[in-house]
Amino acid sequence: MEEMEEELKCPVCGSFYREPIILPCSHNICQACARNILVQTPESESPQSRRASGSGVSDYDYLDLDKMSLYSEADSGYGSYGGFASAPTTPCQKSPNGVRVFPPAMPPPPTHLSAALAPVPRNSCITCPQCHRSLILDDRGLRGFPKNRVLEGVIDRYQQSKAAALKCQLCEKAPKEATVMCEQCDVFYCDPCRLRCHPPRGPLAKHRLVPPAQGRVSRRLSPRKVSTCTDHELENHSMYCVQCKMPVCYQCLEEGKHSSHEVKALGAMWKLHKSQLSQALNGLSDRAKEAKEFLVQLRNMVQQIQENSVEFEACLVAQCDALIDALNRRKAQLLARVNKEHEHKLKVVRDQISHCTVKLRQTTGLMEYCLEVIKENDPSGFLQISDALIRRVHLTEDQWGKGTLTPRMTTDFDLSLDNSPLLQSIHQLDFVQMKASSPVPATPILQLEECCTHNNSATLSWKQPPLSAVPAEGYILELDDGNGGQFREVYVGKETMCTVDGLHFNSTYNARVKAFNKTGVSQYSKTLVLQTSEVAWFAFDPGSAHSDIIFSNDNLTVTCSSYDDRVVLGKTGFSKGVHYWELTVDRYDNHPDPAFGVAHMDVMKDVMLGKDDKAWAITEGGITKGATIGVLLDLNRKTLTFFINDEQQGPIAFENVEGLFFPAVSLNRNVQVTLHTGLPVPDFYSSRASIA
Repeated sequence: MEEMEEELKCPVCGSFYREPIILPCSHNICQACARNILVQTPESESPQSRRASGSGVSDYDYLDLDKMSLYSEADSGYGSYGGFASAPTTPCQKSPNGVRVFPPAMPPPPTHLSAALAPVPRNSCITCPQCHRSLILDDRGLRGFPKNRVLEGVIDRYQQSKAAALKCQLCEKAPKEATVMCEQCDVFYCDPCRLRCHPPRGPLAKHRLVPPAQGRVSRRLSPRKVSTCTDHELENHSMYCVQCKMPVCYQCLEEGKHSSHEVKALGAMWKLHKSQLSQALNGLSDRAKEAKEFLVQLRNMVQQIQENSVEFEACLVAQCDALIDALNRRKAQLLARVNKEHEHKLKVVRDQISHCTVKLRQTTGLMEYCLEVIKENDPSGFLQISDALIRRVHLTEDQWGKGTLTPRMTTDFDLSLDNSPLLQSIHQLDFVQMKASSPVPATPILQLEECCTHNNSATLSWKQPPLSAVPAEGYILELDDGNGGQFREVYVGKETMCTVDGLHFNSTYNARVKAFNKTGVSQYSKTLVLQTSEVAWFAFDPGSAHSDIIFSNDNLTVTCSSYDDRVVLGKTGFSKGVHYWELTVDRYDNHPDPAFGVAHMDVMKDVMLGKDDKAWAITEGGITKGATIGVLLDLNRKTLTFFINDEQQGPIAFENVEGLFFPAVSLNRNVQVTLHTGLPVPDFYSSRASIA
């Protein structure tokens, strides 16, 4: 019960409620504390003045917090009754249980009785210290608020349960602590006295034994105070107004205050609300149980965090030590290279010193010998050796002049250690999340029943698994090239359905999808195999046609309103495969020269087909009314062939046809043609192509 103590303390004084009253906002406050936080309002805001003006609708008028606020929403610590100099600005304080109080609690009066009897100033208002709603009191003052007798009883029982333990009433010397109380005997017993004086047999077996605390409460509990009406203090509550949600007395009903309201018996509503409260407590009890389990989980997490921290610190130290060891090994390798270079330089210099020393000794010996020869006075003897000596001297001099006196090695070390990348890496050395803060989405599921193909278009639909708890921010749809090649992205977005146009006819495509969020991407879904239509079904395209073209028969029949030639294209373009379609001439007057063939999308629409380099067409050769023109576009062999009434018109009409082509017709008002699609390639051409 100790956890309930905060519910039993006044938010103003911080002590247990004393004579608590219920504010219209359903919060409680001591009657004396309510008197201490009253604020006098201007006369114009009184209930009487509001009733006189006809604007008042309730005995308790809440202040307009947008205009006159007694509580600073900015929580600045100060509040004032805005717009009136008579309401002083008063600092805001906090009660002992942490609830902000406005205005601050005044020192408690000498006695609660004197506070209750003291008159309330006229035009007073009170602000709830918990929800900060303000209201103006009527003529009844604080007497207009109902007293919370239930709260008083709960506080009474709580304080009694906190009192000293009860002693056995039958112990002769040094009474022991009581363990039970008999409700029928109204006596507290310790265990020995209960066995001796109140054995569980005979008539005593029917007596009800309860714990001492429960017995103490039932024994000491004062008679229940009967709640009286706030308007008629001598009348007890006997009924309950459903609309006003408050008990009322018989006199209130007689006066007609609740004449149009639904009124029920007080006892019935008491039982009903007790039942509702019990049901609500069941749900709250479940939440409290979950909260306790959650607290256990959090405490376990604290222990786990401490253990993981020790483990992670050890791992970090080991990783850093490994880096230091690797750096020391590399340092030893680099020092070995420096020592090797050092030894090499010394060897080269020492070898040069040795070589120069030998040469210098030889040169010095030659010089001394030549000087001695010069000292000889025998001309014939001198001339016999002088030529050879001169040649030796010049040869020795030349030997000294060929870089012999230049050091073969510099004193500088040509090694330069580039440590900037390593230093940068050390500075950038940081932790990466070993576990994602949130997992990647689950693998999407392709909905086969909604996936389909039409002509050279494919529609795919997918969804997240039913039990997936990780939301996806978007999806990536991929298709291959229709020849078993690499996948490519064809859609990236949030939708779960996509239609891909412009595929090749009579081709097999593989499709797959994956989901992604900020953490990463999911695995690919299962691959779906899609087969496009073997033959093309299409109509003429009003969107790209010249404005003079007239459409009918679901855009399969066209004519023209102009005497000039106008071009109309089919809706479907081809860039691969073999395709065949036919056109029948429904009307043919005055030799109009229509043209039939294929064209690029950007072909000129106001000239005869084939007049520019964007179209390939047949314009003559037996075309009359009722004739059937067949167009065979073989993009595998890059050829275009024409037929009239099932007879091929000469050899292949055009070769090296590459790109994206649309069926095309040019005509004027003297011609009307109808398009026939979904036709197979003529048999004779298929057999010829297979032989080739």
